[in-house]
Amino acid sequence: MSRTIEKRKEGLKGSYSVPGDKSISHRAVMLGAIAEGTTHISGFLNGADCNSTIGCFRAMGVDIDYEGGTDVTVHGVGLHGLKAPASVLDCGNSGTTTRIMAGLLSGQPFASVLTGDPSIQKRPMKRIIEPLRLMGADIRSERDNGYAPLCISPEHLKGISYGSPVASAQVKSCLLMAAMYAEGATTVYEPVLSRNHTELMLQALGADIGYGRDKETGRSYASLTPGHVLHACDIKVPGDISSAAYLMGAALTVPGSDILIRNVGVNPTRDGIIKVFKQMGGRIELLDTRVEAGEAVADIHVSGSDLTGCRISGDIIPTLIDELPLIAVVASSASGTTVIKDAAELKVKESDRIALVTKDLKAMGADITATDDGFIINASGEPMPLHGAAIEDALDHRIAMSFAVAALTADGATEIAHPECVSVSYPGFFEDLIPDSDIS
Repeated sequence: MSRTIEKRKEGLKGSYSVPGDKSISHRAVMLGAIAEGTTHISGFLNGADCNSTIGCFRAMGVDIDYEGGTDVTVHGVGLHGLKAPASVLDCGNSGTTTRIMAGLLSGQPFASVLTGDPSIQKRPMKRIIEPLRLMGADIRSERDNGYAPLCISPEHLKGISYGSPVASAQVKSCLLMAAMYAEGATTVYEPVLSRNHTELMLQALGADIGYGRDKETGRSYASLTPGHVLHACDIKVPGDISSAAYLMGAALTVPGSDILIRNVGVNPTRDGIIKVFKQMGGRIELLDTRVEAGEAVADIHVSGSDLTGCRISGDIIPTLIDELPLIAVVASSASGTTVIKDAAELKVKESDRIALVTKDLKAMGADITATDDGFIINASGEPMPLHGAAIEDALDHRIAMSFAVAALTADGATEIAHPECVSVSYPGFFEDLIPDSDIS
């Protein structure tokens, strides 16, 4: 059922907590499952994607204590303790589950098949199939089209040095997972550093892993040498900065807003959204910055602001790729021109986000032009007032949440077609963003 949102009558106020980080929640279950001992996870994201990861590991014989909520206990079976699943492993809508597990399963002594919903079956998998094959993996696209379902058979793996053409944490993590079962070290190079949660967690669990920047080429790298047992530890998951971004965007654009978002992960590979919003003139302050379980965490204070356009491109793009639809929405209300480049990856997310953002913002009256790798917003330098419209979200949670934020400053009513899709990452999103009196 669709949800209609009216212009917000007053600013956002008070203190908020957002769900646990989705990327870290996935990895905590995956690495906890193949560690020795029991992993206690607090702050886990109770969302559809992360629940798909739990379901896959339960299907491979891992005992996981979880009945919803934010606490999970994973009884690890060790590197070689997974069992052959009785049926196809269903990854739901989760690209993270699909791609990272493909690396892990390539090193197992049993065959497996990974699939997911129709969206997953349209997302590119050649980017992991090809390097896994270089490691000796027997992995193929069932329909020979480069998409899931992925069929994986047992094979001996060898370590490789691989230069990824794109900065992708999913590709890097996939190969590091496979590397734990390979003969010899594996090194993954990236043009710029992608999110590094896998490296940090592997290090915390005792893996022989190194990472940094190559002095000669300037490329980022992560290198793993197999042979070390992973030892379980307690993992505290901070709030997801990608979820916090929507509250930040709403507070910046709705006049009179003043909010505090508590306990948010501000890992430097993920904090591009804060840097861009500050560059646009956003009043954002990080409070009580600390490190918890290897991850940077802070409370974020955000106030309503007069924003100006900016240029977003280059190395910062991987640190905010999921937030670019929201940035386009916020930029439509800013004075000056905003140019977003080097973001062609948006075309192969849960939807073609370049096409959808452009179509939906135009429907709301915004001045936006799509390019091959991004957007140009307010080319004249002057924002056009937004008005309500029927939003096509293609069941993409990032699109639905971004345009819910746009609706808060738009005249008239905005209709979000599939509000239920936000359960993938932020189940309580609408309750946090919009007072009950403003929901129809």
